[in-house]
Amino acid sequence: MKPINEVTSVLTPLNRKNVDTDQIISKEFLKRIERTGFGQYVFYHWRFDALGNPVENFVLNQPEYKGSSILVAHDNFGCGSSREHAPWAILDYGFNVIIAPSYADIFHNNCFKNGILPIELSIQEVEEILAISEQIATEATVSLEKQTVSIGTKVYPFEIDAYYKQMLLNGWDEISLTIQYDEQIKRYEQNRTVFA
Repeated sequence: MKPINEVTSVLTPLNRKNVDTDQIISKEFLKRIERTGFGQYVFYHWRFDALGNPVENFVLNQPEYKGSSILVAHDNFGCGSSREHAPWAILDYGFNVIIAPSYADIFHNNCFKNGILPIELSIQEVEEILAISEQIATEATVSLEKQTVSIGTKVYPFEIDAYYKQMLLNGWDEISLTIQYDEQIKRYEQNRTVFA
């Protein structure tokens, strides 16, 4: 995983509640066996009409949000099935930070495991950010080290579990963490008693 510390980007406002994983990446696109290539299908049925033409008023199709790496959403983001393809698609599209008031638990954990920083702010704060970023393309700076989201002179602090903070700052996944204990694991394997 790539380390995350400071991210500066235009915010992409997705002002919808209860966005489920099937809306993030629809089931017909889950046939790939690698983790990459899912970004082209993120929010597919919102981005494109039945003929495959871009839906002009959908936020991801608006030029001012092109290249954005910070997605702002509403309550209960990532609900529905536990498919890990949802964070894969979001990350592959280019978002490595999500800001929302709440997340479905499995999706929330899958974000950390795949190199996405899911920030939780209050409903009032998120609605304030959504209102600003829907009105005009708005740049924000997220600092994981300081645990802040800065928009102009406004600073929104956020909480994060120290374990996940270190994982993201260092670009570690769970395998990387295990490898750090390679010597201790080898010693344990050499010294353990095997019962027949």
